[in-house]
Amino acid sequence: MPVALLNCLRNVTTGGEMDSTTQRHGIAAYRLRFSGSGSEYFRVWIVNLLLSIVTLGLYTPWARRRTARYFYDHTMIAGSPLEFTAPLRKMVVSFILFALLYVAYKIAAETGQDTVVSIFIIAAALLAPYIWGSAMRFRLASTRWRGLQLQFAARWKDVYVASWPIFLMAAIWVGITYGFDFLSADLPAPNSRTSGGNHVPEWPNVSPPMLGLIALGLVLSVLCIIRVEFNYKSLLVLRAGIGKQHGRWKPVYSDFVRIWGATIVVFLAGVALILALAAGAAYTVQSMFSTVRGPAMFVLIFFIVIAAILGLVLASAPARAYREARMFKLIWSNVGLSQIARFKCDLQHWAFVRLRIKNVLLTLLTLGFYRPFARVSEYRMKADAVTLHVKGGLDQLIGELVRQQDAMGDALADMAGLDIVG
Repeated sequence: MPVALLNCLRNVTTGGEMDSTTQRHGIAAYRLRFSGSGSEYFRVWIVNLLLSIVTLGLYTPWARRRTARYFYDHTMIAGSPLEFTAPLRKMVVSFILFALLYVAYKIAAETGQDTVVSIFIIAAALLAPYIWGSAMRFRLASTRWRGLQLQFAARWKDVYVASWPIFLMAAIWVGITYGFDFLSADLPAPNSRTSGGNHVPEWPNVSPPMLGLIALGLVLSVLCIIRVEFNYKSLLVLRAGIGKQHGRWKPVYSDFVRIWGATIVVFLAGVALILALAAGAAYTVQSMFSTVRGPAMFVLIFFIVIAAILGLVLASAPARAYREARMFKLIWSNVGLSQIARFKCDLQHWAFVRLRIKNVLLTLLTLGFYRPFARVSEYRMKADAVTLHVKGGLDQLIGELVRQQDAMGDALADMAGLDIVG
């Protein structure tokens, strides 16, 4: 996924318009911009969509490459665009490989081959860190700017050590399963009741300790998810680099926990609002359609179900946008490249939430055709909030970084993993 870094300011003399305060300290500030538009990207998007439909999804690698190239080509830093140099062959091979594995898994699941399914699940869990690391290595190795190539130099040991929350979460739920078996041994078996001559089994008995065990598992799982996100993002920044210069990372785990906690509050507030609106709508519908019978009732139920699904989407959209904006600002205000460059971000999270709500509503009203415009508008809002601060002259710095890119950089590029994620 390309990071939103963009067209620098106009009237550039040394690559971008500088802030007068930072100039006095030998630091140049470059405000970033994105030059793409929704109408331009719509043409890319609609062609990708139609060709993917016609080819039954086989066009996906080409579609992803065209999308990445569009956003990279319109992302300019100090007057020069980013370049997406991923070889198409690797993208196609990786897509076919994973498509075949998915088909094999579905066949095994549909034909009741439980042993094979279990092997697939275990293998997927064990390979998940490798897949993530391979994808990050591929994506960074495919990114160039002014002759500089990004690289991801993490060892596989580093990736698997960073993945410990995934394995801990699996162990937690294995333990909860055994705990359920232990606690349910003393509970009476559920009785079955008779309805219309048929025996209908009741829900299994659940004791308060079992409910507490489930709640504990959910809380611990959320903490593990937060931790693995923190581990992966920090590893990506710290092991990414250009030449001999590596990334700098300042956030701590508690920063992520606070953002997730606030996100849960926003989500609950959204759910409460939707439920209040739904209750009012239900009362109105009951008053207006209390005499509806027959086929009209099925139509009414259908629209109620659709409204419930839309309500769920609208309830979660603000929370997801809030978390995305807060996380974006946290990271892009606290990362840099060694001691020579750093980023600052002034993204307003509530403005981003309002934009997301508008985009969701317009996407629903247009049956999805507003999606490319929504994606560009959100990308641009993030991009306009980012400023790059560089120590010393930019051209001199780039020349030094290019010289640091020795044969090792090319070797890392050649070793780039398969394209897994977009």
